[in-house]
Order: sequence, then structure tokens, then C-alpha cells
Amino acid sequence: MLYAILAAGEGSRLAQEGCEVPKPLVRVRGETLIRRLIRVFIANGATRIVIITNAQHEATQTYLGNLSLPVPLDIVVQSTPSSMHSLYAIREYLASEERFCLTTVDTIFPEKEFASYVNTFNEGFLDGLMAVTTYVDDEKPLYVQTTDNLTITNFCDTKENRCDYVSGGIYCLTRKSLDTLSRCIAEGKSRMRNFQRQLVADGLHLQAYPFSKIIDVDHCSDIPKAEQLIQDWL
Repeated sequence: MLYAILAAGEGSRLAQEGCEVPKPLVRVRGETLIRRLIRVFIANGATRIVIITNAQHEATQTYLGNLSLPVPLDIVVQSTPSSMHSLYAIREYLASEERFCLTTVDTIFPEKEFASYVNTFNEGFLDGLMAVTTYVDDEKPLYVQTTDNLTITNFCDTKENRCDYVSGGIYCLTRKSLDTLSRCIAEGKSRMRNFQRQLVADGLHLQAYPFSKIIDVDHCSDIPKAEQLIQDWL
């Protein structure tokens, strides 16, 4: 299975708070955010990993270039205005396989739950399986509206009826989703949440997969919080 990491953001909030390394190289329990994801992906059957990183983050580029991995690693260096544009920039790699899993570089999640999540996607016939959680730890959460069987019917900026979950920033999708992505770009849309809304509008079968907790490392204060969560999950 192909995995992808979106790491082309500026990480401006961490930088403003005094973090001296790009977000992908922030360490949580001694492991960089990006290396943790790579390790988890390899443990869950990665056949190839694609990473898009910010053009201004030379330290990240050097770090990735020095890695020795048991699977091919493709590195795309490009600054993008949104995660949706980052996804579009690596679409040719994603199109090489029927199914792929991607995440933003700052997600912290339970590894055992992630393994079950990937297995569920690989064993089913969904167009997409989206990681969700009831744990809200985002300044601007994306609420996920679902039916009783967790079929996704909408993505909302505010908590609406049947919005019991928020998006966790982890996505399992099929090649079919790339047609929607290309059209979003052609129509001048931006932001990953608008791409997800369009997936629903286009009739793709998306289902929510609940995680106990998922957090993003956006601020320096998130680092000890992430470390404590990982310790609790061991």
C-alpha cells in the first residue's frame, strides 16, 4: 500500500513560539514527527512512501535524504497554499496504486488503532475511510456528519445535527478520489475540507472510522501533551 505525508506547511505557529526546527523535525519522545509516521507506515505494509515538504525547509530535505528505508521513498519539494494543493502536487504518485493512505505530518494517534483502521480499509469496498475522533483538540475543527452506520454525509465547519465526530487528518482513499481532486483545483477551490465535501457531493462512499484520540502538534504546548498520550497508549 502506498502512504503519503503532507509536510509542505510553514509551521508558522511553532516557529513564532520559538521552535528552532521545521515542524516535521519536532521530536516527541525522542522521535521526529515525520520519522514516527514513516515507522508506523512501514509497520503497516507500506510498499512506497511519498512525502511533500516545504521548499524553505532545507533541514527537512536533508534529513529525509539521509534516511535509509526498506521501501522506496519519494520526496517532492514544493511549498503549497493548502493541504489540498499538497495532495494535488503528489497525485501522479498516488495514481500509481488503487488505494493509498495519507496524513498530515503533525498527527499523533494510537498505533494499534491505526493498524485496525488500515486493515478495515483494505478489507472493504469503500471509496474512502476517514479517521475521526470525538476528542476535539483543534482551533478550527472540521465536524463530520454521519449516519448510524458511520457513512459520511457531510463535513461541517460548525457542529451540526449528527456531527458527533471531528476529522483526524488521516485519510484512506482510492484512485477514484483523484478525479474529484483535479476538478477542485481546476475550479479554484482550496483547503482539504472543501475537497472532502466535494467527495461527498460526487457520490463517493465515505465512511468514518473512530479513533479514541488524535491530536495535531501545532503549538509548543502540544508536545508534552502528545508525549503523555503516547505514554498512555503504550
